[in-house]
Amino acid sequence: MTSGLVDYSGELDPDLSIGDFSKDVLVELLKLYSRLFLAIDGFWYLAIKQRTGDDEALACDMWAWEKEVRYEMRRLAKLLRIEGSDVTTLMKALQMTPWFQNVTYRIQTAGRSRALLTITDCPVLEALEREGEGREKTICRVMDTLVFKKYAEFFNPDIEVRHLKLPPRESQQDICCQWEFRLP
Repeated sequence: MTSGLVDYSGELDPDLSIGDFSKDVLVELLKLYSRLFLAIDGFWYLAIKQRTGDDEALACDMWAWEKEVRYEMRRLAKLLRIEGSDVTTLMKALQMTPWFQNVTYRIQTAGRSRALLTITDCPVLEALEREGEGREKTICRVMDTLVFKKYAEFFNPDIEVRHLKLPPRESQQDICCQWEFRLP
């Protein structure tokens, strides 16, 4: 019995499947795929911004994420059998999104109808801060609010999404952002 491949340094295997790798390699591969997912989002945004300006890039980003969230949630919820219409269900689904694999976060719940999400490390925010154009104010306020609302609507349109803390941060030690999700 083998535990799977630990790398692909040998000869070409024409019959190779992703399931041939060890669990540890698959976890690292999943993390890498999640970073690549985030990178392509940033690259295409910057390409549109360079060609037409930030307003058009933001509008295109909003359109794309509205479509992507529905596409993603239908598939993730089905694959992982995430069912329900409360805030806890939403939090379970968020934990499984590709972009969530890139952040460090805390989820605190109060029953099934309220959750507090605190993101303490976010590579997107860090990249925007390094860029120095102040775009984190718009991206975090406009895009994240839209995206979180779309995720919530997938499970229950009555879930309210409210930001409690958003960039800009006073220091790198501050949390990146904090959100409240609740059912009235």
